Amino acid sequence: MRIQVNARNRGYEFDARPGERVLHAGLRAGIALPYECATGTCGTCKATLVGGTVNDGWAGAPGKKFVKPERREFLMCQCEAAGDLTVEVDKFVHAAELGACTPDVCGAVLRAPRTLVDDVMAFSVELERPRDFDAGQFVLLAPPGIAGYRAYSMCNFMRGARRLDFVVKRKPDGGFSDWLFGANRDGEALTMFGPLGSATFDPSLAKNVLCIAGGSGIAGMMSILARACDERYFERWRGFVFFGVRKMRDTFFLDELSSFQRQFPENLQITVALSEEDVPAAVAHDWPALQFERGFVHEVTKRVMAGKYPDVRAYVAGPPPAVDAAIRVLLLDAKLTTNNIRYDKYS
Repeated sequence: MRIQVNARNRGYEFDARPGERVLHAGLRAGIALPYECATGTCGTCKATLVGGTVNDGWAGAPGKKFVKPERREFLMCQCEAAGDLTVEVDKFVHAAELGACTPDVCGAVLRAPRTLVDDVMAFSVELERPRDFDAGQFVLLAPPGIAGYRAYSMCNFMRGARRLDFVVKRKPDGGFSDWLFGANRDGEALTMFGPLGSATFDPSLAKNVLCIAGGSGIAGMMSILARACDERYFERWRGFVFFGVRKMRDTFFLDELSSFQRQFPENLQITVALSEEDVPAAVAHDWPALQFERGFVHEVTKRVMAGKYPDVRAYVAGPPPAVDAAIRVLLLDAKLTTNNIRYDKYS
């Protein structure tokens, strides 16, 4: 099937496979169609149908509140072409950057699900073929029988990866998290599409790195730290990591974060922010490589980072309220420009 997208600056044509969502087909063809969550939540991928018809893969997608059916608007991340299509996108659209990892569908098998804390699980997926991705990116995962994809950031980093690592926080009425927590899912088949996302780190950045994560938002930061440490990036540049949770019982990855910090003790500073309890007296002894502060993660970041913002690229991930609060600090207090702020909202 042939799809034509008319954007504000120019038009593009590309082919779609049977059953392939419009957004996926365009991204696979190297066209940077607009999206943010890619899971039917945010409405960023909204388009207007000019010619042809689409089949909606998830009628209950939360992002439907941003579209007007009477104007023939639809979400490109949820709809597939029933035949040749012509659509309009009220944004500027460009070709993907040279050298960017091209997303595509890939079969996967879930492996080694394990509980980290009461409401957070880790797991890996084995891929049917090697895939490249950039540090900080995410993929879409779908088990059989659950409507819609869910987006999860990789915790690890490698080129030609055959294994991807993830963490998932259990959410009320969360389709994927209820499925994962509800039984032993080791060996279950998944459909994957990716990689996606522009909150990426490359060692050519040549700036100090600031990572602000709320809860499971630490996943993509672990990938960034893995690549930066492998490349000895913190021998030349400074790194600041802030990991926000409610209480000490909600922390995870402290061993891994400590290992990163011990490799570069002079230039890598990692702070855990506890929003709902004072810092227990024992943590300084138990985790000497890490610092601990009381407060919401954006408040702790503002306090600790005062005067340390020159030459900084910031990465932010977590629940939308935490991300929005951190971005306000970066814009209003740090005076960072928008091109030096990368973020992912875990809706």
